Amino acid sequence: MVQLGYFTLDTLDIEKARAFYGALFGWRFDEAASGPTYAHVADSEPAFGFTKVERTRDFAHLYFRVDDVDALCKRVTELGGKAAVPSDSASGRSVVVSDDQGVSFSLWRPAAGF
Repeated sequence: MVQLGYFTLDTLDIEKARAFYGALFGWRFDEAASGPTYAHVADSEPAFGFTKVERTRDFAHLYFRVDDVDALCKRVTELGGKAAVPSDSASGRSVVVSDDQGVSFSLWRPAAGF
């Protein structure tokens, strides 16, 4: 079985990304594995981090599994991001959001059995 093993999110500003996602999800960063152009999320499974780029590019859309889609939508907007209206499907409740730099991702609460 192939599973997501590692990924990075592009960002124009590493410090803003650290502040936004740290505040949103409570993530901490591994300072020994981070630098001026990369921030590694501590104790992440699968492993991932943020890469500084000069301009964002297209990449696979990511879904972060969360307990409360609606509460995190509110938190996204409080932190300067944007959130669409959440919707329900057979796979659960989800919503596309973007951070305070315009990078989009989704929040997803799986339905029972997923």
